[in-house]
Amino acid sequence: MVDRSTLGTVALALAALLALGIVAVAMNPGLLPTGEYERTTVSVVDDATGETLASVNVRVADTGQKRYTGLSDTDSLGPNEGMLFVHDADEQHAYVMREMDFPLDIVFVDADGTITTIHHAELPPEGTSGSDLTRYRGRGKYVLEVPYDYTTEHGIEPGDRIRVAGRWGPADG
Repeated sequence: MVDRSTLGTVALALAALLALGIVAVAMNPGLLPTGEYERTTVSVVDDATGETLASVNVRVADTGQKRYTGLSDTDSLGPNEGMLFVHDADEQHAYVMREMDFPLDIVFVDADGTITTIHHAELPPEGTSGSDLTRYRGRGKYVLEVPYDYTTEHGIEPGDRIRVAGRWGPADG
């Protein structure tokens, strides 16, 4: 039979371990499993002509954990691949190149599907800590990440619009 003091010590150790786990997840939500990403297609349309400039097959990051992880667990993107981050509201956001293996274009899109800002995000220098990462800021409900210079190669500019297949897109997109 196990004596009460041993049982108490084990219970205390388990409680301390649980508390450490909670603190670790609170400080780094990316530790939680993100689950499988759903996929959809995003088309970018020229604002002036209505011409489709590009179509991108994207993974959808529509939860806090998926947005935190983003593409940091991805080795590379194909030429027409990306990720669509879906936020709850059209507001200011900042994105960083945390644990990325390749540079990106980061495209901020407002709630009606209009592109507001485009950043060409280079990889941070080796050994850059989280607090020293460049913050790529913009306003939007959506953020589209595509291969570096994709927007330049396809003539995509602020003012152009996106259309998203499925339930995630702008109401009139």
